[in-house]
Amino acid sequence: METVEQTVARYLTAVDAALPGFVEMLYLTGSVVLGAYQPGHSDIDTVIVTARRPTPGDLAALAAVHADLPPKPPLGGVYLDRETFRQQPADARVVPFAVDGEFRADQPCGDLNPVLWLLLARYGRAVRGPAVPDLGLTVDADGLRRFNLDNLRTYWQPLAAAARAAVDAVPDDTPAEQTRVGAGGVAWVVLGPARLHFTLAHTDVVSKAGAAAYLAEILPAYGPLADRALRWRRDEPVTFTVADIRAAADSVDAVVADALRRWG
Repeated sequence: METVEQTVARYLTAVDAALPGFVEMLYLTGSVVLGAYQPGHSDIDTVIVTARRPTPGDLAALAAVHADLPPKPPLGGVYLDRETFRQQPADARVVPFAVDGEFRADQPCGDLNPVLWLLLARYGRAVRGPAVPDLGLTVDADGLRRFNLDNLRTYWQPLAAAARAAVDAVPDDTPAEQTRVGAGGVAWVVLGPARLHFTLAHTDVVSKAGAAAYLAEILPAYGPLADRALRWRRDEPVTFTVADIRAAADSVDAVVADALRRWG
């Protein structure tokens, strides 16, 4: 498997050959810059700034470039032309982007949100283009608070309810892998909301590892489950049951309730 540096270099070589001068800047974000990158599991997240708004021909060329990249590690990213990048849009608008190794050009980009700009401003790493401190990026604290609270209410709470409903009347000792939620669903549900709560509290971004420790700090009852979720992500021999699925759903409700009490 290629390293992050090798994959990014392969991408830049390919895109420069297909569209000379098109990609002006490329910045690493996500787990790579948070020190939480896991080979074989993590994506390579980027923000890519282009010299112009892409034409249909540009989009076709970008799709071909991404299709030719190795499937692992998948290179994802948001494409913004120079002027749009300066505006720091955070409204999940339709822009070209890649996720899970697949290029898309006609869908809203959920990664285009206030957290992206916070992450880029605080931790972004330039591969091509000016250093991040020279970009003049700003952090919209009010927009960040609204986005995180809304995401907790409209995504995480319904997801927790769906997980709970998926195991309705299933015995507590049933292995999670025998349900639609699975072990991955438990880890996702336990660690995700804690990251948003951390951002609300500190106007900063934390990795999933940091989120596990943070959840144990603010809601100690869920600390052991968060630690097991983190160890599962590290490929340690951890198993989950339906009781853990229910506890994970309860942890979401507890995190949301605490966030709304403090900042809602």
